Amino acid sequence: MSFLKADPKKNLPQLDGSFAKCGYDWWWHSFTGKSEKTGKERAFFIEFFTVNPALSKDEVVLGQDPENKENGRKPSYLMIKCGCWGKRHFQFHKFFPWKDVKMDEKTLCIKAGDCILTEDTLKGSIEISEDEAEDPARMTDAGTMTFDLKIEKHLPFNVGYGTSSLFRKMKAFEMYWHVSGMKTAYFGTVTVNGKKFTVEKESSFGYADKNWGADFTTPWLWLSSNHIYSEKEGRVLKNSAFDIGGGRPKAFHIRFNRKLLGAICYEGTPLEFNFSKFWTFTRTYFDCYETDTDIVWKVRQENLFFVHVTEIKCPKKEMLFVNYETPKGEKKFNKLWNGGTGFGRVKLYRKKYFGKKDLIDTWIVRNVGCEWGEE
Repeated sequence: MSFLKADPKKNLPQLDGSFAKCGYDWWWHSFTGKSEKTGKERAFFIEFFTVNPALSKDEVVLGQDPENKENGRKPSYLMIKCGCWGKRHFQFHKFFPWKDVKMDEKTLCIKAGDCILTEDTLKGSIEISEDEAEDPARMTDAGTMTFDLKIEKHLPFNVGYGTSSLFRKMKAFEMYWHVSGMKTAYFGTVTVNGKKFTVEKESSFGYADKNWGADFTTPWLWLSSNHIYSEKEGRVLKNSAFDIGGGRPKAFHIRFNRKLLGAICYEGTPLEFNFSKFWTFTRTYFDCYETDTDIVWKVRQENLFFVHVTEIKCPKKEMLFVNYETPKGEKKFNKLWNGGTGFGRVKLYRKKYFGKKDLIDTWIVRNVGCEWGEE
């Protein structure tokens, strides 16, 4: 089955069984808008993050709160995380107790206050006071952000049987990943700290995915973009994207060594680099390091027929340390680099005989979503 086949069931809430008391589930959206005043680009993210719905209905339980830590209380809430990247970057966290959350089990529809997430709508407002931001347990900056967006998802990355109904029921993996739109068009408006931005379909370069499970992987790597210029074609590609993610996945309590899932859509043609599909003989090599000014990713993946070599940079001054706590209330990552303004190259090759290969194309990529961190 091609990874380009959409599966809306995987985008539904997944916190049942053991994950209801020790599990997280989040829906991530990132995109680019333009200032109504200056026309300059700004990259944004909005996420609905849920954790441990069976533990506390009436109140928000913050795992980083000293009293909760002392009493062994695990976190339980819906958190709306949103913000922006760039020289002035922010992340805002608004928390809701589960009693104030409405969630549909048959279609994606999450509502809390004026915040709404469906398959085609993303709407809400956040206001974080200075007093709230001074509370370390909230892991947030102070400020305001409102968003009113429509969503059109294209080019999914369906990772296959690893997220099948059986493996979901078995809770086989420690961390699951499903990409409903590695190319997603957003349109509407965003206002951050009083500054309004317009988001348009063609220039939003949007992305939508979700993760869920009982814990996070380490190391943690993610790279994705659909703002792609083909050196071969001499034009911007309208039906292409790439997405790479993973680290050290854990399945059936066994930790794998440095594995990544990779998907490339080249004008509608899927090229997959998926270690779980052992019959494709996928191999991965990657490195990530920090310079004085940048975070640098280098990834090489190959399967039976194709190879890609991807090199991305993102200026550290435009990134932030994204904050999460695990379902057990642990903050494992204090330097989880997160950005949306990466840039670089992706080289695509077709394998030939005797180890030779032909260059298919070189992509110049911008607006790259990117993450890197280790516990």
